[in-house]
Amino acid sequence: MIIACPHCAGLNRVALEKLSQQAVCGKCKSPLITHQPIELNLANFANHAQKSEVPLVIDFWASWCGPCQNFAPVFAQTAAELAPMFRFGKVNTEQQTELAAQFQIRSIPTLILMQQGQVIAQLSGALPKQQFVQWLQQNSAKLQPLS
Repeated sequence: MIIACPHCAGLNRVALEKLSQQAVCGKCKSPLITHQPIELNLANFANHAQKSEVPLVIDFWASWCGPCQNFAPVFAQTAAELAPMFRFGKVNTEQQTELAAQFQIRSIPTLILMQQGQVIAQLSGALPKQQFVQWLQQNSAKLQPLS
């Protein structure tokens, strides 16, 4: 499978069974699985959202948004628990206005589940952890199997 490095966004081919076994980036030698959300921007977005085969869960947020701040720990905890089967990324809509416009983000937080450039599911609003995990599980059936 192809996975983008959370540190340098380099693309790596890794056997699925080796993904959780301390796989490292061939380019920067950093761990490919960090169990924490990564900051997405225009420079690294395509490799994570379109070229990587790992499903990507995106949190579109802003620093002034109270619900976004309340949801951030839930997002981080879920990232720690569900990696490497999902990659979790955050898009600061104040800094990444082009990405926010590309996805027509009108309210925040907005959650998007993507796989190889395709939006699988989208939801606006913060969720308690149990509901967030349930939303991911329900929409996992729509994902392509990892190879």
